[in-house]
Amino acid sequence: MKKQNVLNLIKYHVEKNENGFRNEAISIARYFDSIGDEQLAEYIMGLIAESNLYTPQSNDFESDYLKQADIRMMAPLNLPTEILEDVKGIINAVKHNVGINKFLFEGLPGSGKTEAAKHIARLLDRTLFYVDFDHLIDSKLGQTNKNIANLFNEINMLPHSNRVVILFDEIDVIALDRINSNDVREMGRVTSTILKELDRLTDLNKEIVIIATTNLFSNFDKALVRRFDAVINFNRYSKDDLIEVAEFYFSSFVKNFKGISKDTRLFKKILKTSEKLPYPGELKNVIKSTLAFSDLNNEYDYLRRLYNNLIGNLDTTDISQLYAQGFTIREIEKLKGEPKSTVARKLSKEGEVDE
Repeated sequence: MKKQNVLNLIKYHVEKNENGFRNEAISIARYFDSIGDEQLAEYIMGLIAESNLYTPQSNDFESDYLKQADIRMMAPLNLPTEILEDVKGIINAVKHNVGINKFLFEGLPGSGKTEAAKHIARLLDRTLFYVDFDHLIDSKLGQTNKNIANLFNEINMLPHSNRVVILFDEIDVIALDRINSNDVREMGRVTSTILKELDRLTDLNKEIVIIATTNLFSNFDKALVRRFDAVINFNRYSKDDLIEVAEFYFSSFVKNFKGISKDTRLFKKILKTSEKLPYPGELKNVIKSTLAFSDLNNEYDYLRRLYNNLIGNLDTTDISQLYAQGFTIREIEKLKGEPKSTVARKLSKEGEVDE
């Protein structure tokens, strides 16, 4: 410990700078820990915790780079069984406390990566902090590197590291492949800094959990991929999985809309008829918008809008085409808004056989 550490403590105390005082005290504690005086280091950290300078569950922690996420009220996690098993595996790995603590979630937008990270923090009873890239990335040459180093210094100085999860959501912005980057040198420096800091984190802090998400795994720097203990692929939704997720959203949303007749059978048939369903994030928005934009005077207008969103334009789709897709006369009546007798007559004229 240097004289400057003591002077800094006095300075921060006089200025009533709690963040500065806390960080300096943690730095001193880590120094004593590094020279083998674990008892004194633990005593200092204990005093910090008791003084409420920092508690993982407090909402007054402020940082330019780390923001606390609210994980108290969350919807159920709708993931395929395979991915859920991996999520359970992550929780088990963390609880084993053997230093397996860095995880990369890769997958398309809306596949549930961020929500899974939030649920993992909740199930581990940990506070979740996410990295604010708006403050981290700087247009000045070399400043982003300095900011990344400062970020990891903050992470390494967080006490009660066994009660914290750090989320690098969409880490693509600072971790794309150095070879494919437009500015190879700058991206190389940034990625090299992240590599160094992750290695340093592994040496200093084996209890804190790091989760990063990426939508662009194919462009992700391969050396950085190797720094993570496990890569979880979120692109493992079957069509049945997506239909199940859609049903959950539909049941959750439809009860809030008056004047709408719930037809789960026709809702599912539209989903099954669609050649390709979007992933949960987009699917959720599609279902919500079809209900919200529906005509108040038409109890089945949401089904027409859902068909238009997922399959094609009903205005240019013949009744015979709908019948060929497997929709019944009654279902076509709901979709097209034409009387059942009219639908049956048109099909009869075209030689279609009624069910």
